[in-house]
Amino acid sequence: MATRAVITLPAAIKAGEPFEVRVTVAHAMETGYRSSDEGARLPRDLVRRFECRLDGELVFAAELFAAVSANPYLAFWLRAGKPGELSFVWRGDNDFEHRETRPLTLT
Repeated sequence: MATRAVITLPAAIKAGEPFEVRVTVAHAMETGYRSSDEGARLPRDLVRRFECRLDGELVFAAELFAAVSANPYLAFWLRAGKPGELSFVWRGDNDFEHRETRPLTLT
């Protein structure tokens, strides 16, 4: 199954001005506490960490836990003084890792 992420950045970002970044990734976020219809416990499968980097420098990170819903959504604010590349990575159980990049263009 292909993982899908949605990353939303403003259409125009001014140098030095704060801007909102919104991200979500398609992931079931199974807690490991539920049982299947047959009564077998469903194995835990969580996204555990999210990181955002600007030109390799960590600018935002979040630890996620079992209480987070499926398809975890995060919104946060950044400020950049120069153009660059934003990289996003989600990591989790069962060797889950999803990476995306977006160019950061400033006006």
